[in-house]
Amino acid sequence: MKSYLKLLTAVLALMVSVLVGANLLLVQHDVNDSGRPYRVEASRILHTISESGFDSVDLHQYQYITNVEKLTSANRSSFYEADSDYLIIKSDNEVYRFDYTYSYDNTDNIVIINVCIALISLVCIMILLYIGINIIRPFETIKETPYELAKGHLSIPLKETKGRYFGHFVWGLDLLREKLEQQKQSELKLQKEKKTLILSLSHDIKTPLGIIELYAKALEKNLYTDEKKKQQTAIGIQHQCVEIKDYMNQIITASNEDFLHLEVQEGEFYLAELIRQIRQFYSDKLALLKTEFIIAPYDDCLLKGDCDRAVEVLQNVIENAIKYGDGTTIALSFAAEENCMLISVRNDGCTLSAPETLHIFESFWRGSNVGSNSGSGLGLYICRHLMHQMGGEIFAKNTDGTMTVTAVFEKC
Repeated sequence: MKSYLKLLTAVLALMVSVLVGANLLLVQHDVNDSGRPYRVEASRILHTISESGFDSVDLHQYQYITNVEKLTSANRSSFYEADSDYLIIKSDNEVYRFDYTYSYDNTDNIVIINVCIALISLVCIMILLYIGINIIRPFETIKETPYELAKGHLSIPLKETKGRYFGHFVWGLDLLREKLEQQKQSELKLQKEKKTLILSLSHDIKTPLGIIELYAKALEKNLYTDEKKKQQTAIGIQHQCVEIKDYMNQIITASNEDFLHLEVQEGEFYLAELIRQIRQFYSDKLALLKTEFIIAPYDDCLLKGDCDRAVEVLQNVIENAIKYGDGTTIALSFAAEENCMLISVRNDGCTLSAPETLHIFESFWRGSNVGSNSGSGLGLYICRHLMHQMGGEIFAKNTDGTMTVTAVFEKC
């Protein structure tokens, strides 16, 4: 706000400077004799004198020249003395004095220019005040909001505003705040459930472990001499191991569900809108990377699913293509099969072996071609999870170093 006030002050100072400068120019123009109408009349009189003589001059024809006198030996002493303004001109070896009366009233021009400058200044001030009231001041009230959200202060709602410029922005920030608050509460709930589940399963695991321990001690001390009893003991140990394995599967499943708590809105979207967003995201980026970005022709159609999640799926696939390809080309192609639309992302330079390709959609799995590239091994796993939630599928094919990942969307 202080910067805005400084700007407003600077504009006012500029307008005052322009106003003063314009008046000074007009005053300067007023005192400058160049281009005055009496000079024109003097030139006409000289022309008449050169053609018809000095005595042929009729001053009644002129508005400003009141007297014309020629320099002679008789009037030399008083020639340059006159009661009015005069103009000395030498012509044909003669010197003439032209007495004139002339007053230039520049008041009207000064008033008009001052009024115009004042109106322009007023308009500029009104525009600046409008910007200050409708843009700067609302922005001052919300500029700290991102910092508060970053600090985790999510419980205080933002004040609604009907402002033309920031109304939608404030609404979006408040929606973000609510979303972050929901995610925070959901995370706390999941952590509580996870802790409860782990405590419960840990308690349940103790029972089969205790039984296995008793069986192991009995076998160690040869308490069972009967072969049939030993066989029953082995079967009991195996049964308890299966039970422990089931508990471990529950823990793994619960852990997976924690980071795959992704919401998908059931709906429909046009293929053209999906491709428009992908083109917008990657045209400039791939141009900077000197990677050719090819989007094959396609027929627009309506697809089932969540457009935002579909964009996320293609973004993950393209990011993988950028990271693990040779950087020459990334191509999008399309194919329609029965009631589905297949969107394929192809890149060259894939060094992943064919057997490894079967595992790229598994969680936390990273192939032998990762090199120094950072990652968690969850990108394509999340893609598959999202596609399944939208009723679609995703698969990959690696042929002679060309990786093609295809997302299958169901048509409406």
